[in-house]
Amino acid sequence: MPHINLLPWRLERRKQREREFFLHLFSALLVGVFCVMVGSFCMDVRMDNQEQRNAYLHLALVQVDAKIARINQLAKVRAHLLARKKIIERLQANRSQMVHLFAALVRTIPSGARLTALRQNGYVMTLEGVAHSNASVAEYMRNIEASPWMGKVDLSKTENTQSAPRMPYSFGLTVDLNKPKKHQASSVAFRSGAHGDGKL
Repeated sequence: MPHINLLPWRLERRKQREREFFLHLFSALLVGVFCVMVGSFCMDVRMDNQEQRNAYLHLALVQVDAKIARINQLAKVRAHLLARKKIIERLQANRSQMVHLFAALVRTIPSGARLTALRQNGYVMTLEGVAHSNASVAEYMRNIEASPWMGKVDLSKTENTQSAPRMPYSFGLTVDLNKPKKHQASSVAFRSGAHGDGKL
């Protein structure tokens, strides 16, 4: 029976399997490197996109902050202008009020009293004067309370100084100022004009 030597064939087959194994290993390594490179490229693209979005958001925030600062500045200017407007309106209202107030002071003071000092602090007026008697001071207080331009009156002092024989009493009054309604002020102005014409 003849002998067949199969060793070279097996050795050759083992070498071929080793070559196939290393070839598959190298192919897997190449595929792995390729996947890593593709993944890295995708991550770089995503990071670039995110950085662009972050830069856009930062620019938008800067613009919004600038607009907010501008709005705050405009709000301050608006508040300042409104305050000036209120002051001007109050001055315009007080301008006519002072005319009526002085006219009311002339109309309310009785013949037995005379003013020596007048001070105003906001809507409070301080009056100082001399009178013939306490009855004249009381009459003056009643006249003031009846005036639409003046309201509550408080007697701060009254004393007999005996400095002048005709008007020996000195007095001090604190008067709250009023601003009557338009129809009331117009009727008062009309009556005062009529009385003034009658006196003249």
